[in-house]
Amino acid sequence: MKPIYKRILLKLSGEGLMGRKDFGMDAEVIKDLSAQIKKIHSKGVEVCVVVGGGNIFRGAKEASAGMNRTVADHVGMLATVMNALYIQNALESIGVPARVLSGLNIPEVCEHYVYRRALRHLAKGRVVIFAAGTGNPYFTTDTGAALRASEMQCDVILKATQVDGVYTADPKKDAGAQRFDVVSFDEVISRQLKVMDVSAVALARENDIPIVVFSQHESDALEKVVAGKGSFTIIRKEV
Repeated sequence: MKPIYKRILLKLSGEGLMGRKDFGMDAEVIKDLSAQIKKIHSKGVEVCVVVGGGNIFRGAKEASAGMNRTVADHVGMLATVMNALYIQNALESIGVPARVLSGLNIPEVCEHYVYRRALRHLAKGRVVIFAAGTGNPYFTTDTGAALRASEMQCDVILKATQVDGVYTADPKKDAGAQRFDVVSFDEVISRQLKVMDVSAVALARENDIPIVVFSQHESDALEKVVAGKGSFTIIRKEV
């Protein structure tokens, strides 16, 4: 399968790393994701990754329970750093060079995000894993993904989820929910479709970066979606 994108940003949810666990990371899930990244990387695709932290800590949820929102979001950012380091280690163990760049400055653990440094890593053939979102509270990792994809001038944002695209309603709760093959940014926002938060969708629209939503559970899901195959939904300006 020949890739149709040169540079991608893969958005992984923290929940997607749990597998069947209730908390933390599933080593087999991360091993499989790493193997899929290696496949497309070996075909010349430049890969950026943004990972959430919901498998460890959710800042907004804790804030709604009474925790200070800024503190909660900082803890959530640190959770994404933990996930990013785990993925980096999994990639390096199978021979894929990878670097973690964090929006928070943690020099003993990983590199601080610097725009030109990130571009240099990509030019050297390394997978770049962006951690700690934007480095600021009140912004989700979805917004962080749209921001980094814009800065890195990625061709597409690939959002790995638990379902095979964008639906009119939650397909797990509504048997009549219908899947879109293609949907516009404006419709996602106006219909409040639960894909990414509004600021992330608006940023992708402003920079004309399509978002492809696919299920990470399909066999060879990443390799297929990078080649434009399989089941997915494309969010773009024109439909």
